[in-house]
Amino acid sequence: MNELIIDLSESNPIEFFGVKNKNLAFLKAHFPKLKIVARGSTMKIYGDEEQLAEFDKRIQMMLTHFGRYNKMDEDVMERLLTSDKSHEDMGKGHDDILVHGNSGILIRPKTPNQRKLVELTKKNDMVFAVGPAGTGKTYIGVALAVKALKEKRVKRIIITRPAVEAGENLGFLPGDLKEKLDPYMQPIYDALRDMIPAERLTTYIEKGTIQIAPLAFMRGRTLDHAYVILDESQNTTHAQMKMFLTRMGKDAKFFITGDPGQIDLPRRVTSGLKEALLILKNVNGVGMMYLDDSDVVRHRLVKKVIEAYKDIENRN
Repeated sequence: MNELIIDLSESNPIEFFGVKNKNLAFLKAHFPKLKIVARGSTMKIYGDEEQLAEFDKRIQMMLTHFGRYNKMDEDVMERLLTSDKSHEDMGKGHDDILVHGNSGILIRPKTPNQRKLVELTKKNDMVFAVGPAGTGKTYIGVALAVKALKEKRVKRIIITRPAVEAGENLGFLPGDLKEKLDPYMQPIYDALRDMIPAERLTTYIEKGTIQIAPLAFMRGRTLDHAYVILDESQNTTHAQMKMFLTRMGKDAKFFITGDPGQIDLPRRVTSGLKEALLILKNVNGVGMMYLDDSDVVRHRLVKKVIEAYKDIENRN
């Protein structure tokens, strides 16, 4: 008798199989000639080679769907188990949706410039997203990274920031390094929690599939098969930006965000972001997207605040 082993460790078997293994029972009913045994995060299937090949094809479609949409029910299973279309064909018509987040949230670009930014990442392996606060730079970057991970185009997500303290010194804060940095990285965690179920996110972080660390931790590394986001890059120095950009390894995507209007570096220290935008503007494979006030997707007052501050700065 032939055997097929399916690893479910990247999914949540409890959610995938449903309440009281309802989805598993549905699966068994659809393949009555196969013996299906599920224990923990492993499925073992026994039977005819042709039937096993069909089962493998269908279960992979189901796992792809579950990874993308974070849910599985009998209607979806019926469609995936009986349709002649591939999973990719069935997903057409929703090309602007980046991630199906938690609680039914559909995460997609909301402005023309955000859509241009998404398109830019399809054509370039290194993209700079530059603009004022509230324009969705970090959120879009995280969504693109989660999408790439779910679609298995990368093996891990790495998100980093330069540890420039805005009025606080991390060395004087209580706790270990993680406890000191977690509040500083909170916008990253907030975005991830919108897009990945809590239990799975915890597993990803524990296994290192998702890594969140200060920029200094990137030194000496080669980042292969990864979607790498450098957030708040306006606070990098020349040396830090050069160090980061040269970490790029095989099959890697680099997404760099920054707001040149919010630089916290000491006076007379040149921003690595401003410098990189000039140095790399004509390099093939590097894309640059400049977002503006029209792309602000926070509360409507944020746009007015930005405009008010810009007026004062222009007068000076």
